[in-house]
Amino acid sequence: MERLIFSKLIEWKNSPYRKPLILKGVRQVGKTWVLKEFGKRYYENVAYFNFDENEEYRQFFETTKDVNRILQNLMIAGNQKIEPEKTLIVFDEVQDCPKVINSLKYFCENAPQYHIACAGSLLGIALSKAASFPVGKVNFMQIDPMTFTEFLLANGDKNLVNYLDSVSTIEPLPDAFFNPLYEKLKMYYVTGGMPESVKMWTEARDIGAMQEALRGIIDAYERDFAKHPDLREFPKISMIWKSIPSQLSRENKKFIYKVVKEGARAREYEDALQWLVDARLVHKVFRSSAPNLPISAYDDLSAFKIYMVDVGLLRRLAQLSPSAFGEGNRLFVEFKGALTENYVLQTLVTQFEVSPRYWSQNNPPYEVDFIIQRENDIFPVEVKSEANTSSKSMKKFRELFPDKVKLRIRFSLDNLKLDDDVLNIPLFMADQTDKLIGLALKQKFI
Repeated sequence: MERLIFSKLIEWKNSPYRKPLILKGVRQVGKTWVLKEFGKRYYENVAYFNFDENEEYRQFFETTKDVNRILQNLMIAGNQKIEPEKTLIVFDEVQDCPKVINSLKYFCENAPQYHIACAGSLLGIALSKAASFPVGKVNFMQIDPMTFTEFLLANGDKNLVNYLDSVSTIEPLPDAFFNPLYEKLKMYYVTGGMPESVKMWTEARDIGAMQEALRGIIDAYERDFAKHPDLREFPKISMIWKSIPSQLSRENKKFIYKVVKEGARAREYEDALQWLVDARLVHKVFRSSAPNLPISAYDDLSAFKIYMVDVGLLRRLAQLSPSAFGEGNRLFVEFKGALTENYVLQTLVTQFEVSPRYWSQNNPPYEVDFIIQRENDIFPVEVKSEANTSSKSMKKFRELFPDKVKLRIRFSLDNLKLDDDVLNIPLFMADQTDKLIGLALKQKFI
């Protein structure tokens, strides 16, 4: 499979300011494969050390901080060749190895000629413990589930990817591209972006195996819940996780604790929810009171929405059958467009440095699904599951903040177009949002 993160890894390899790398991402998102494949393509060899399979390797980091001694011991024990600049050293499953993580400081300071990349499940949890974190001595990179673009590449549709990359003006796409992209997106909603699930579909066209792969990933995540240091939090984490489809099936998708359990209170469940956020199994989207900078200063910390890490996992957890794939656009509108909203949030998170927010007001009720910050501009985003849609909330947002709105963004099943200040982006072009906003602004203000 081709992963777009390779281009970032090449930049890291060639950077004169390169530090040891920590690659974060949820379990089974492809961290180990990406690092091994990157090493195979761009280095003479890969020295791979798995601290879960070989726990005895941890001792090398407990007895000394001398990186040359550590490397010598690893080379002998693992029968691996390590050369400066020529070898990619991969430390895998380091989440329970604070001494290994801490050693990155000494590799950075005393042996920068060695290229080191670390990976592990639940690293977000491990790194929240200050004792093991080498502040300022590492580079971070996040790998998320495969995007729709990566799904197309895995499916052998490089021609469609090349076409999307070639779009340089805001104008409707020809049916010869629009229709197949629409059909492929429906399948992406079914498989999601977890590599194993994508592989079962793109290589074998096996729906049953794909369903089983997603079930296995969900089971693995649910077993990880027991790794919370306070075992009393385990049932709470599980209840929040299983409530996500119910939370997203409501018209107002604001997270409500009583959906998790009748009578549940925030203070009883907020630690469990934060564990899921730190593990990056869920995305937490805060309500913003106004589209001003810095955007975080206007967060309403008591109001937020929760989305899952992957649209395919959401579909599987919600027990929505893949048969909906063949039923027109039913897949897009199922449980009030929750799959579509989750999909759009997924792709926005990968494109913009600042996490998306949403905006709402009561009496009368209005809600804009997301607001995003691109450079120093803020844009309201509406997600529609069908075509030919209009939005009172987007109109209200422009009325309330006329000086703040250069462009309003709508994702829908309509074609690509710029209608006054509304940029309509077909759902299958969500990966191109950043580029399309730039093109629309250029076109609008020429």
